[in-house]
Amino acid sequence: METNDSPSKLTAIIVDDELFGRENLKKIIETYCHEVEILGMADSVVNAQKLVRLYNPEVVFLDINMPVLDGFDFLEEYEEKKFMVVFVSAHEEYGINAVKAGAIDYLLKPINIKELKLTIKKLLMTKNQRIKTDLATDMDKIVIPASHGFDVLVIDDIIRFEAEGSYTKVIFKEGKNKIVSRTLKDFEETLPKGKFFRSHKSHLINLKYIKDYSNISGNFVTMTDGSRVEISRRKAPEFIQKVKKVLNSV
Repeated sequence: METNDSPSKLTAIIVDDELFGRENLKKIIETYCHEVEILGMADSVVNAQKLVRLYNPEVVFLDINMPVLDGFDFLEEYEEKKFMVVFVSAHEEYGINAVKAGAIDYLLKPINIKELKLTIKKLLMTKNQRIKTDLATDMDKIVIPASHGFDVLVIDDIIRFEAEGSYTKVIFKEGKNKIVSRTLKDFEETLPKGKFFRSHKSHLINLKYIKDYSNISGNFVTMTDGSRVEISRRKAPEFIQKVKKVLNSV
């Protein structure tokens, strides 16, 4: 079964060893959260794994305390989860472990309708962000507005972006510049995160075109076109880790 592609809808399964827990959550969701379609329910980790293979759900509402294998055992079976996780438990003490396990949220039993609705909102926001990220990761071109309509730019031709008020200067590897009526933040949210890095409030750089980095008298990176770009002190540790990750993947 295909994953639901609608940004305003979610497919889900419920995992709870107690029949009442499963049925109660399903009824509450169907009554108050019409954005969610429950595809199936499981009473154990083994059966939950079968449902994941069968339905490929976007969300797993997961109980923690279950016999034999618990909710955390279930998650350990997935090195890379394609689904989002919401823990549903009567015990507060698992909250920290839930965060470490990458859960989107943690709902306490008995279910509070208001909290459930906030959780669904958070799930939809996360899904929409992932859709944007996936689109950006797959693309190799970007569309920008122009006086005649729009231009299509090849991402690998761009060395960096520089903020100029509500406009952005695009600097190309051939030495040309272009002023675009889009903010730097807009570009940051659109471009592939693995290729570009917001080094400063005024700069967004293409990691492919870094020539060197210096932390003498501040933090600066030299690009292959000779331009010197500031790395904010707050961003420097993240920048170093990002560059190391890019280099290790080459």
